[in-house]
Amino acid sequence: VQLQASGGGLVQAGGSMRLSCSASGRTFSIYHMGWFRQAPGKERESVAAVTWSGTITDYADSVKGRSTISKDNAKNTVYLQMDSLKSEDTAVYYCAAGHWSSDIRRRGDYAYWGQGTQVTVSS
Repeated sequence: VQLQASGGGLVQAGGSMRLSCSASGRTFSIYHMGWFRQAPGKERESVAAVTWSGTITDYADSVKGRSTISKDNAKNTVYLQMDSLKSEDTAVYYCAAGHWSSDIRRRGDYAYWGQGTQVTVSS
């Protein structure tokens, strides 16, 4: 499975962004996909996740209520829409995919990772 992330950049605080992650290869084997982020000097943390079927989503408390993860089955693409951006959202964002998980935001259950995309929120 190959993952290609896009959509990062410089955004003003209070603004919005949408990240995209396109999956290719053995996508039939994917059970779930997620977005993680890593700020300088911090651990990589889960932001949001969705099952390949799109029926289950889960969000970190820090983004809940202002973020939406969604999936376009026809395009094998997962999106992360984030609104009301804050300076603390500044990080490198990574998309990831896994074959199975009982907790779709658990980092260890992801087997494939895309390249990171930088998101910088200016205040």
